[in-house]
Amino acid sequence: MRTNCPRDCYDNCGIVVRSGKGGRVIVQGDPDHPVSRGTLCAKCATAYNGVWQDPEARLATPLRRVGPKGEGAFAPISWEDALAETAERTQQVVDERGPAAVLHTHYSGTMSMLAFMFPLRFFHRLGATEVEPDSICNLAGHIAWTYMFGTSVAGFDPRTAADSSCILVWGANPSHSAPHMDKNWLGDFDGSVIVVDPIRTATAARADLHLQPYPGTDAALAFSIAHELGAMAAFDTEFIADHVQGVAEVLPAIETCTPEWGEEQTGVPAGDIRQAARLYAAGPALLWAGQGLQRQPTGANVMRAVGLLPALTGNIGKPGAGISYLNVAAAMLGADFDELSGTSLAQNGAPKVNHIGLAAKLENPERFGALFSWNTNPVASAAEQDRLRSALCREDLFTVVADCFATDTVDYADIVLPAASFLEFDDLTFSYMSPIVGAQQKVREPIGEALSNQEIFRRLAGAMGLDEPELHETDDVLIQRLLDQLDLGLSFAELAERGHVYLGREPVDFFADRRFRTPSGRIEIASDAATAAGLGRAPVPTADAREADGIFRLLSPASQWRLNDSHANDRTIGRRAGPATVTIHPADAADLGIAHGDPVRMQNSAGQLEVEANVADIAPRGVLVSYKGRWPKLEPSGANVNVLHEAISSDIEGCSAVHATRVTLELAQG
Repeated sequence: MRTNCPRDCYDNCGIVVRSGKGGRVIVQGDPDHPVSRGTLCAKCATAYNGVWQDPEARLATPLRRVGPKGEGAFAPISWEDALAETAERTQQVVDERGPAAVLHTHYSGTMSMLAFMFPLRFFHRLGATEVEPDSICNLAGHIAWTYMFGTSVAGFDPRTAADSSCILVWGANPSHSAPHMDKNWLGDFDGSVIVVDPIRTATAARADLHLQPYPGTDAALAFSIAHELGAMAAFDTEFIADHVQGVAEVLPAIETCTPEWGEEQTGVPAGDIRQAARLYAAGPALLWAGQGLQRQPTGANVMRAVGLLPALTGNIGKPGAGISYLNVAAAMLGADFDELSGTSLAQNGAPKVNHIGLAAKLENPERFGALFSWNTNPVASAAEQDRLRSALCREDLFTVVADCFATDTVDYADIVLPAASFLEFDDLTFSYMSPIVGAQQKVREPIGEALSNQEIFRRLAGAMGLDEPELHETDDVLIQRLLDQLDLGLSFAELAERGHVYLGREPVDFFADRRFRTPSGRIEIASDAATAAGLGRAPVPTADAREADGIFRLLSPASQWRLNDSHANDRTIGRRAGPATVTIHPADAADLGIAHGDPVRMQNSAGQLEVEANVADIAPRGVLVSYKGRWPKLEPSGANVNVLHEAISSDIEGCSAVHATRVTLELAQG
């Protein structure tokens, strides 16, 4: 049987499943899938055949808290009792304080279409407040490129690389976050690959050119490359005249940002800046802007600055050219995600708060009386970890968590609802890189009494007496409607037989008509909407100041072994990944008297963390690297790297600037 991986990953791999022993299945790569080509990444291949099918690790029955919050002490209860208690206590909050006093937080624990979006119908109907999911991850980039290009979810089709001479990967780490795109797409590419990243990732090490700027200097680097493009007469004046607005407002700054100035600001050699411009100017060229790029204090400005390169050279709307932040082709080509998530059910709009400062919001007993957490583990991933834990200990905060596993956040729940895994129900998957839709086919029975996300919230709607038809639509109806919207001419059974389909036989060019969804219909380098949001009217060549002596900039990128914090509880993965570490430049380690393997302590106003030192030259001096994705409860310290994540916003309020984290570093005694 065929199915597809719904993890938060660019690859969206195809899977073939065979029957195993004792109700288990054997999960392998689909040889017919064009991205994964018969293999799964090591992390998913291990976890899908390990912890995801381990009945001892999975939540198998609803639970009620029987001990203090945070201790994870529960007793099994029936679904009937769990739903009744949840409905009663939620309704009590609604009656006494209004529906906005119910807060729900969710994100990308599974990204299959129904499980990812259908539960929103319940919360929209209820009138609950939503924690804006993208604010922890990529919202600044979405907003910035929507101002500039009119959308942030229509990117290039990777198949168009056949017509390209250059791929510029800026602020993405495909070797960890898109391992099959890294190996089978970038690896097969015949042209030039440029990687811009402060860290020498495996992708960067293999690239034709690696530009390694100091964190926070990307906008200065983009302007410096633009200067060299202008000096080479590589600007497409006809494209600019017809399709770009506001060029005159950035040209004076571009003219002053020479490669020598760029080297001074970023640490990237002027010769490398010139070479990058030459390779990109040869065109056609693709620009892949990663989500890590905008998790910094001037993230929106950085995205707009990097967007200057395709706008000025006309590298958009023609074969082999284009941009990509997130390429949600399913939404652009017909799938009605607003309908699937039930936005029309929202009464007086859907109130939102952001992840930045979530702990402070939950501390306030006057603000929220109930919390639902599903598809996410905020105790592991949110800012101000210690403060958030304290806020979640409020006895008057009724907390419900739906998950497959007993995560850190589950330990603070009053009611726990066991969620089924992607192997245990039908759904559809979509990629945010390739224009592919896949069948997520039920290939085994759920463990214990686990239910899919959508069935959990159907039943909860019933328990609360909510009878709108949209809250009770069945999976088969929803799936077929999505397939019809995508005009595939397939039933779910037919799609499951194939495994996946491309949305179009030929490469998709979302900007072929060169009409952009901005107010002017052009690429808006100068944007009134950006000004209204408190940003500059046009991007500027900013560069963050270097840290003072004794202070380090801490980057926490994606791990090779974990997918955000998915798979962190798989024992085999834990053994292979080894203990938590921080990578220190050899010169910095020598200055501090730190040797490889020493216990070290990082500390700032948010908290402290002790890990092992890994001395290696992978980032500039003054920059530390500690990979994310560990569950705090499974670490000897009881914390992960997010214990150091302060509530710092980017230049768009409420958007994460986690890569601006600053810490001190010292040997840990004893």
